[in-house]
Amino acid sequence: MNPIIRGIAIYLFLLVLFRVLGKRSLAETTTFDFVLLLIIGEATQQALLGDDFSMTNSLMLITALIGVDMVFGTLKGRFQKLDKLLEGTPLILIDHGKPLKERMRKAGVEEDDIMEAARLNHGLEQLDQVKYAVLERNGSISIIPFNSSS
Repeated sequence: MNPIIRGIAIYLFLLVLFRVLGKRSLAETTTFDFVLLLIIGEATQQALLGDDFSMTNSLMLITALIGVDMVFGTLKGRFQKLDKLLEGTPLILIDHGKPLKERMRKAGVEEDDIMEAARLNHGLEQLDQVKYAVLERNGSISIIPFNSSS
């Protein structure tokens, strides 16, 4: 199989895989996740290049993959539905201090994750101090605290 076609197929496979795994899989990389990514990288390299380890083949493949990424970036900018499909939308996890358990479960987010973001970003100590916690498109958690003047 042509290396460019293999490269595009693997790109699409990994895009779908990481989209299915959810936002949190990329936001908090642990040592285990890092090792797994290294192994995936090595396995992907074998699948992409096959038996042709020439510089020309590698450069063509890199160019094709960057091209596919640029096309997706352009398409996401033009088609909002595609952008939402590929990148997702922000998701409210805490609403006026109340955890939305079903959303948290589906997103793979624990209360501890939310409290960590609340402590790091705002020095908050309790969940009832959080007006909103939002799981952003990139997997990070944004905290909107209750105003201290209200």
